[in-house]
Amino acid sequence: MMGQLEIRKVLPHRFPMLLLDRVTEVVPGERVTAVKAVTCNEPWYQGLGPDAPAQAYGYPRVLLLESWCQSAGLLATWESPDPDVLEGQVMLFGSVSGVEYHRPVLPGDVLEHRASITRVVDDTVIIEGGSTVAGEPALTVGLAVLAFRPAAELRPGDPAPAPAP
Repeated sequence: MMGQLEIRKVLPHRFPMLLLDRVTEVVPGERVTAVKAVTCNEPWYQGLGPDAPAQAYGYPRVLLLESWCQSAGLLATWESPDPDVLEGQVMLFGSVSGVEYHRPVLPGDVLEHRASITRVVDDTVIIEGGSTVAGEPALTVGLAVLAFRPAAELRPGDPAPAPAP
Protein backbone atom coordinates (compact mmCIF):
# COMPACT_ATOMS: atom_id res chain seq x y z
CA MET A 1 0.00 0.00 0.00
CA MET A 2 1.26 3.46 -0.89
CA GLY A 3 0.11 6.73 0.65
CA GLN A 4 0.38 10.45 0.05
CA LEU A 5 4.17 10.61 0.02
CA GLU A 6 4.44 8.15 -2.88
CA ILE A 7 1.48 9.66 -4.76
CA ARG A 8 2.98 13.16 -4.52
CA LYS A 9 6.25 11.86 -5.95
CA VAL A 10 4.37 10.80 -9.10
CA LEU A 11 1.54 13.33 -9.58
CA PRO A 12 1.89 17.14 -9.62
CA HIS A 13 -1.56 17.66 -8.05
CA ARG A 14 -1.85 19.20 -4.56
CA PHE A 15 -4.67 20.23 -2.20
CA PRO A 16 -7.47 20.75 -2.97
CA MET A 17 -7.13 18.99 -6.32
CA LEU A 18 -5.18 15.91 -5.30
CA LEU A 19 -8.10 13.49 -5.28
CA LEU A 20 -6.39 10.22 -4.35
CA ASP A 21 -5.67 9.05 -0.81
CA ARG A 22 -3.71 5.86 -1.33
CA VAL A 23 -2.73 3.20 -3.84
CA THR A 24 -3.59 -0.34 -2.84
CA GLU A 25 -2.11 -2.10 -5.87
CA VAL A 26 0.03 -1.17 -8.83
CA VAL A 27 1.40 -3.40 -11.54
CA PRO A 28 3.56 -0.99 -13.55
CA GLY A 29 2.62 -0.84 -17.21
CA GLU A 30 -0.58 -2.81 -16.56
CA ARG A 31 -3.02 -1.72 -13.85
CA VAL A 32 -3.59 0.25 -10.66
CA THR A 33 -6.11 0.29 -7.83
CA ALA A 34 -6.37 3.54 -5.87
CA VAL A 35 -8.68 4.82 -3.15
CA LYS A 36 -10.39 8.16 -2.48
CA ALA A 37 -12.42 8.70 0.70
CA VAL A 38 -15.11 11.33 0.18
CA THR A 39 -15.73 13.54 3.23
CA CYS A 40 -18.06 16.43 3.97
CA ASN A 41 -14.99 18.56 4.82
CA GLU A 42 -14.00 18.97 1.16
CA PRO A 43 -14.08 22.50 -0.29
CA TRP A 44 -16.98 21.80 -2.68
CA TYR A 45 -19.33 21.24 0.27
CA GLN A 46 -18.44 24.42 2.18
CA GLY A 47 -21.21 26.54 0.67
CA LEU A 48 -23.98 24.15 1.68
CA GLY A 49 -26.22 25.48 4.40
CA PRO A 50 -27.74 23.52 7.26
CA ASP A 51 -30.95 22.98 5.29
CA ALA A 52 -29.28 21.67 2.12
CA PRO A 53 -31.11 18.66 0.68
CA ALA A 54 -29.38 15.26 0.69
CA GLN A 55 -28.80 15.36 -3.09
CA ALA A 56 -26.73 18.54 -2.66
CA TYR A 57 -24.09 16.36 -1.06
CA GLY A 58 -23.60 14.28 -4.20
CA TYR A 59 -19.90 14.30 -5.08
CA PRO A 60 -19.53 16.42 -8.23
CA ARG A 61 -19.35 14.12 -11.26
CA VAL A 62 -16.51 16.08 -12.80
CA LEU A 63 -14.46 15.47 -9.63
CA LEU A 64 -15.34 11.78 -9.64
CA LEU A 65 -13.98 11.55 -13.19
CA GLU A 66 -10.95 13.70 -12.27
CA SER A 67 -10.16 11.42 -9.33
CA TRP A 68 -10.31 8.35 -11.59
CA CYS A 69 -8.16 10.14 -14.18
CA GLN A 70 -5.56 10.85 -11.50
CA SER A 71 -5.34 7.12 -10.82
CA ALA A 72 -4.92 6.56 -14.57
CA GLY A 73 -2.23 9.25 -14.68
CA LEU A 74 -0.47 7.69 -11.74
CA LEU A 75 -0.39 4.36 -13.59
CA ALA A 76 0.85 5.99 -16.81
CA THR A 77 3.73 7.74 -15.02
CA TRP A 78 4.57 5.17 -12.34
CA GLU A 79 7.78 3.91 -13.93
CA SER A 80 9.10 7.37 -14.81
CA PRO A 81 7.53 9.95 -12.47
CA ASP A 82 8.06 13.60 -13.34
CA PRO A 83 5.74 15.73 -11.19
CA ASP A 84 7.57 18.98 -12.08
CA VAL A 85 5.33 20.35 -14.84
CA LEU A 86 7.86 23.08 -15.66
CA GLU A 87 10.56 20.64 -16.80
CA GLY A 88 10.70 17.22 -18.41
CA GLN A 89 7.60 15.51 -19.74
CA VAL A 90 4.13 16.90 -19.01
CA MET A 91 1.14 14.57 -18.85
CA LEU A 92 -1.83 15.94 -20.78
CA PHE A 93 -5.37 14.65 -20.63
CA GLY A 94 -6.33 14.06 -24.26
CA SER A 95 -9.86 12.70 -24.28
CA VAL A 96 -12.32 10.41 -22.57
CA SER A 97 -15.22 8.38 -23.96
CA GLY A 98 -17.69 5.80 -22.79
CA VAL A 99 -18.20 7.50 -19.43
CA GLU A 100 -21.19 6.29 -17.42
CA TYR A 101 -22.21 7.39 -13.93
CA HIS A 102 -24.06 4.63 -12.11
CA ARG A 103 -24.85 6.00 -8.65
CA PRO A 104 -24.42 9.11 -6.54
CA VAL A 105 -21.28 9.26 -4.41
CA LEU A 106 -21.81 10.83 -0.99
CA PRO A 107 -19.66 11.88 1.97
CA GLY A 108 -18.68 8.73 3.83
CA ASP A 109 -18.26 6.72 0.64
CA VAL A 110 -14.88 5.27 -0.23
CA LEU A 111 -14.19 5.17 -3.94
CA GLU A 112 -12.06 2.38 -5.33
CA HIS A 113 -10.63 3.32 -8.73
CA ARG A 114 -9.32 0.68 -11.10
CA ALA A 115 -7.47 1.60 -14.27
CA SER A 116 -5.79 -0.64 -16.85
CA ILE A 117 -3.55 0.25 -19.75
CA THR A 118 -4.98 -1.12 -22.98
CA ARG A 119 -2.45 0.34 -25.40
CA VAL A 120 0.67 2.48 -25.61
CA VAL A 121 1.51 4.29 -28.85
CA ASP A 122 4.73 6.33 -28.72
CA ASP A 123 4.04 9.07 -26.13
CA THR A 124 0.32 8.29 -25.78
CA VAL A 125 -1.28 5.91 -23.28
CA ILE A 126 -4.82 4.54 -23.61
CA ILE A 127 -6.49 3.46 -20.36
CA GLU A 128 -9.87 2.04 -19.34
CA GLY A 129 -11.51 1.25 -16.02
CA GLY A 130 -13.96 2.50 -13.47
CA SER A 131 -14.81 3.18 -9.86
CA THR A 132 -16.86 1.37 -7.24
CA VAL A 133 -18.23 2.11 -3.79
CA ALA A 134 -18.47 -0.97 -1.56
CA GLY A 135 -18.28 -3.13 -4.69
CA GLU A 136 -21.14 -1.29 -6.40
CA PRO A 137 -20.32 0.45 -9.71
CA ALA A 138 -20.20 4.25 -9.48
CA LEU A 139 -18.34 5.13 -12.71
CA THR A 140 -17.29 3.38 -15.90
CA VAL A 141 -14.66 4.83 -18.24
CA GLY A 142 -14.53 3.15 -21.63
CA LEU A 143 -11.42 4.94 -22.83
CA ALA A 144 -9.12 7.72 -21.65
CA VAL A 145 -6.18 9.05 -23.64
CA LEU A 146 -3.15 10.55 -21.91
CA ALA A 147 -0.40 12.17 -23.97
CA PHE A 148 3.07 13.23 -22.88
CA ARG A 149 4.82 16.29 -24.28
CA PRO A 150 8.07 18.05 -23.38
CA ALA A 151 7.43 21.01 -21.09
CA ALA A 152 9.65 23.22 -23.26
CA GLU A 153 7.27 22.71 -26.22
CA LEU A 154 4.28 23.81 -24.14
CA ARG A 155 5.73 27.07 -22.85
CA PRO A 156 4.59 30.23 -24.57
CA GLY A 157 7.09 31.41 -27.13
CA ASP A 158 8.66 34.82 -27.29
CA PRO A 159 6.11 37.49 -28.10
CA ALA A 160 5.93 38.47 -31.73
CA PRO A 161 7.86 41.65 -32.49
CA ALA A 162 5.77 44.77 -32.83
CA PRO A 163 5.09 45.76 -36.44
CA ALA A 164 7.30 48.52 -37.80
CA PRO A 165 5.57 51.91 -38.11
